Amino acid sequence: MSRHSGITGELPLDDEIGREQEYVSMLYHRLDELREQAARRLTEELRTTGGTRQAQSQRDSSVRMYAEQVEQFSAVEEGLCFGRLDGEDGSRHYIGRIGILDRDGDLDPLLIDWRAPAARPFYLATAANPQGVRRRRHLRTRQRKVTGLNDEVLDITAASPTGHEELTGEASLLAALNAGRTGRMRDIVETIQVEQDKVIRAPLPGVLVVQGGPGTGKTAVALHRAAYLLYTYRRELATRGVLLVGPNATFLRYISHVLPALAETGVLLRTQADLFPGVQARRVESAEAAALKGRTVMVEVLEAAVRDRQRVPDEPMEIEVEREILTLHPETVRVARDRARRSGRPHNLARPLFDIEIVHALAEQVADRIGADPLGGENLLEEADRAEIRRELREEPGVRAALDELWPVLTPQRLLADLYADPDRIAFAAPMLTPDERALLHREPGGWTPADVPLLDEAAELLGEDDRAAAARRERIRALQREYAEGVLEIARGSRSIDVEDEADGGEILGVTDLIDADRLLERQEEADRLTTAQRAAADRRWAFGHVIVDEAQELSPMAWRLLMRRCPSRSMTIVGDVAQTGALSGTPSWREALEPYVADRWRLAELTVSYRTPAEIMAVAADLLTEIDPALRPPRSVRSSGVPPWDRTVTADRLADELVAATTREVAGLDEGRVGVIVPAGRIDDLGAAVTAALPEAAVGEHPELESTVVVLTVAQAKGLEFDSVLVVDPDRIVAESPRGRSDLYVALTRATQRLGVLRPTTS
Repeated sequence: MSRHSGITGELPLDDEIGREQEYVSMLYHRLDELREQAARRLTEELRTTGGTRQAQSQRDSSVRMYAEQVEQFSAVEEGLCFGRLDGEDGSRHYIGRIGILDRDGDLDPLLIDWRAPAARPFYLATAANPQGVRRRRHLRTRQRKVTGLNDEVLDITAASPTGHEELTGEASLLAALNAGRTGRMRDIVETIQVEQDKVIRAPLPGVLVVQGGPGTGKTAVALHRAAYLLYTYRRELATRGVLLVGPNATFLRYISHVLPALAETGVLLRTQADLFPGVQARRVESAEAAALKGRTVMVEVLEAAVRDRQRVPDEPMEIEVEREILTLHPETVRVARDRARRSGRPHNLARPLFDIEIVHALAEQVADRIGADPLGGENLLEEADRAEIRRELREEPGVRAALDELWPVLTPQRLLADLYADPDRIAFAAPMLTPDERALLHREPGGWTPADVPLLDEAAELLGEDDRAAAARRERIRALQREYAEGVLEIARGSRSIDVEDEADGGEILGVTDLIDADRLLERQEEADRLTTAQRAAADRRWAFGHVIVDEAQELSPMAWRLLMRRCPSRSMTIVGDVAQTGALSGTPSWREALEPYVADRWRLAELTVSYRTPAEIMAVAADLLTEIDPALRPPRSVRSSGVPPWDRTVTADRLADELVAATTREVAGLDEGRVGVIVPAGRIDDLGAAVTAALPEAAVGEHPELESTVVVLTVAQAKGLEFDSVLVVDPDRIVAESPRGRSDLYVALTRATQRLGVLRPTTS
């Protein structure tokens, strides 16, 4: 049967599955051919040597391209083809994770990429608006085998009055929603719904805010949008890349398989804690300290902290130079400082101007001593002599030490560490803060917190980066590499490669050193070390991304927003979140308040209103709490019921751990497959986690749990963005009491379940 032949009459289900298996097998055969072809070309390119520098650059580009193709062809193998569109005109098109063309170069593809415009009716066509589609078929596969199918005949006269008319592929959607969780997020490429599709395919430019309640698929939409943008705007995004920011490391591991399964491996996944290269921000601090650091008042604090390091001495400074004492007066330093400040340059880049003024002043003292006319006339030194004095003074240890003391070259890490460690520095830099707030900033050195990262980034802007020093370091490294390359070639000179035929003819005997020199060998090494766009972006604080996607964006502080806006000067962003779920004290109270300082009113809002994850029974419980958070907010509408009402049980405080273990054990026993999430107050993660793991050793606990574990014990912050088949929420009153935004935290906890919810409340009576 030709893939585009007219639609035949209905066949028995087994026959239909058999025919689809034939076609899918043919697709996999073609996929294997493409993968082998890419692997073969990759091998050929890796073996190629020599040529001009331009040819080598082109070869490196080809190596990266073929390596990416091999990786993509492997990643999309599971669920390669998942749908078919039968047109009213008799056409038939298969939809899958990537596009595949026939080997004969036929422009009509064997498989249409889900992101292509031709695939869009698969997600949008309804009985009321069939978009030229007569039948939509959903294929179920396991590995390379077709295991089942669902058909939708888009005939408005056959539409069910009791069905969900806003859903497409309802049977496949519900099957996916009711399937057990695996500890890793699934993509939704087979079941994208209309309102999700509109967000995924929204145009690239500008700031798009995606507001959606629990279970509306915000994260899945964000990931699929990243894949769609890279497919549709490849030219614009290939060199600048896409950054996706998530709330925590557990969340990033949870979603890490989605983009590769969608044939995209070039998106940089990061948390806020990872956005300053070279810093791993894992230190824990109080919510109050993090909230203070998230306020924009910290810009003023850092500016003052930098000014504090541009010091004018109270008394004249004596500097010994070749057994002579030079005097540096406070007024001289003040004039030099003010001139350097007026330049408007960042601190480190203004330091050379400060040095010039100070060295000139000291050089005049030397010139007055050694060039004075004994007869009282003009100084006898020429300008060349004075320039030599200035050059020598710059190299004097005493002069350099004085310059470093008065105007030190600072790293962001040193500036912030010195500030935190010294109450006097904090008092100078933060007079606008209360004594209690200043106390929150004081701490001893020893690692960085996530809230420090935006401050380090802000400090880097204020200090500036001296590219001359970086260039000097690069040149030193290159010199060492060249020295190593020369050593390699020196060894190679003892092993000359002889062409016997040429030798017999009296030809010249050539060795490796006749064909390549040290610089050429060094170039080859540098080419081998070239990084991908994502890798280069991860290492470069000043990298400007082509697009930035932020999930759980309601948790960002104002200082974090400043950091992200610097990473995306074009303001091409997708902001995903739910203000009702804001847990951080410095989090976003409204999208307008967060975005107005950067884009004014030039942003657009898309709302996701349907909850696919959370059953109606659980959403009813969460809706009551949402009314307490903000009566103006409306919960999303659930598309399904689990048939299992949530339970709420009160136990004595001394029995809480035992009852939790018993409840967890029951939930595990009631699962054919899937995961149980136990969400506890942050102050009880250790003791309750220990109780659960003592009874269920396979359970995982805490900051970086093994998500494949059947049972995972987490705090609310650690559970952000995750989902479980069954959820137990422990001591909800304490969850609320632990934070001024405790109700929002509890709202998050209550909406993590896809099937069942239980609540345990301790009481002292």
